[in-house]
Amino acid sequence: MEDRQGIRILLLAALITVLVIGAYVAGVGTVWFLFHGRTANAQEAAEFSVFWEAWHLVEDNFLGDLPDMQHVTWGAIRGALETLDDRHTNFVEPEPRQREKEMLEGRFGGIGAYVSQLDDGRIVLDPMPDLPAEKAGVQEGDVVLKVDETEITPSMTVDDVVNLVRGQVGTIVRLLLGRDGAPEPVAVEIERQEIPTPSVEWRILEEAQNVGYIRLTVFGGRTDAELEDALQELKAQGMTALIVDLRGNGGGFLDAAVDVASEFLSDGVILYQIEKGKGERPFKAKRGGEYLEGPLVVLVDGGTASASEIVAGALQDRGRAILVGEKTFGKGSIQSVFDLSDGSSVHVTSARWLTPDRHLIDKEGLTPDVEVTISDEDRSQGRDPQLERAIEVLLNGQ
Repeated sequence: MEDRQGIRILLLAALITVLVIGAYVAGVGTVWFLFHGRTANAQEAAEFSVFWEAWHLVEDNFLGDLPDMQHVTWGAIRGALETLDDRHTNFVEPEPRQREKEMLEGRFGGIGAYVSQLDDGRIVLDPMPDLPAEKAGVQEGDVVLKVDETEITPSMTVDDVVNLVRGQVGTIVRLLLGRDGAPEPVAVEIERQEIPTPSVEWRILEEAQNVGYIRLTVFGGRTDAELEDALQELKAQGMTALIVDLRGNGGGFLDAAVDVASEFLSDGVILYQIEKGKGERPFKAKRGGEYLEGPLVVLVDGGTASASEIVAGALQDRGRAILVGEKTFGKGSIQSVFDLSDGSSVHVTSARWLTPDRHLIDKEGLTPDVEVTISDEDRSQGRDPQLERAIEVLLNGQ
């Protein structure tokens, strides 16, 4: 069960990474849009007329079905943003934007079940203990056949089903489920509740006495509080050394990254932020951290990005931790997120980050102190050579 939990967390982190660094597929033409109360002036409107000239020709001559104008507008925004040649400045449609908000806030309206896809394409559920899905009778392995009036087809993804199942707290969702051994599909009605999404998991490692292990999956609004609980509990269990796992963590809130780093650093600079027209701004550690002394290793890989790289870079530069694993992703920039009137959003790169030693993270990434790769064979056999090497570093040095 622990392995499955790890896979789910990796999928969750991968989703965060896709949302944060993805969604910039090329669109059609260019567009002006309402933004911070600004509307197009006469010159901008005139310059945009060529878009409509081109689109009307498409309408008159295209052999096939045309998208609705909402999707045309979204495509036009994507095309306009692509001209900036910045993969992190992007447009996010309403449903992914809502999922992004929920993930970072650490809670959402749902039924309390893990959603995954089998090799044959079927979407299955695994209810969380004591949450609405389990209480309504959902069983592990139940296949989702229908959500309300929408039939689940082979072409649908996990995200498609998640978007159908989630909704406003207090509303009812009706599921039709296929169940092994049941002669007929099982119908259940579930009232959506606020479902917490933990961003921190922890334990004392069985393979290393008194070595604590903490995995952070995202830097959300509740991450630091969860991390404090983890550190306090691990210390109460006799922890004398710690491994922090940031593999696959695609980032999150800057404030959360500063708070997390402050759990391990008593003072000094965590990062420098460079903003347009504002120069360099230092962010310093806050006082009162839970693990300011003691051996510390941080696991990183190519999925370690953004806020994760801030924390890893600060701990590496300040000599507080040894980084083990693979080179990080290299997303050292901050995106200001502007929500649009239809629930979509524009993420605009507005600042870049430097580590305490002023190393540029963006497009460069962090090189671990101890480089260890992990192969597909390792994963299939349940081996984790990076974690094994981290334990060796803690117990025996590099």
